[in-house]
Amino acid sequence: MKLLVFAGSTRSGSFNRRLAREAAAMARAAGAEVTHIELGDFDVPMYNADAEAIATPPDVMKLKQVFHDHPAWIVCTPEYNASYPALLKNLLDWLSSPVRGDPVWSDDFRFSRGKVVGVLSASPGALGGLRSQSHLIPLLFNLHCWVAPQTYALGRAGDAFDPAGKLVDDRARARVQGVIDQVLHAAARLHTP
Repeated sequence: MKLLVFAGSTRSGSFNRRLAREAAAMARAAGAEVTHIELGDFDVPMYNADAEAIATPPDVMKLKQVFHDHPAWIVCTPEYNASYPALLKNLLDWLSSPVRGDPVWSDDFRFSRGKVVGVLSASPGALGGLRSQSHLIPLLFNLHCWVAPQTYALGRAGDAFDPAGKLVDDRARARVQGVIDQVLHAAARLHTP
């Protein structure tokens, strides 16, 4: 199963980027064909319909294809002001925007329709980003995704990783693995030729 893993953060010390790296490694160990992307590697400007009318940015077009090519996704979302960050919303706004006149990408939900998505979050607080998940999941439903019912919010994330970036708590690893396993299982059932 092809699995896309990414974090909704570009901050160098991001707990969610650490969690995404760990989830990607765990999914590879579970047999998935994993693509782990860093959003900071792509030039995605703030969404502007006037700019879009001129041309969709090249990196947005690349990301549309990357997301489309993966039946399963794991997204690790930070929590800012009790919701998901603007970076993540901006990305999804661009990806879901149809490209006028393009025979392939005029379908706004082509990149996301039917994808199975697992939602993880990490935060220094006790709730672990749970409130960001509660806002992100309805957006994913709106994008015609299947969202795995099992999610995980990693609280007290400042103490959750060792210097190599590995989760130190076996219970946390098991919860992350549970989300990965559920996503891979559901995606295999939904996307069997």
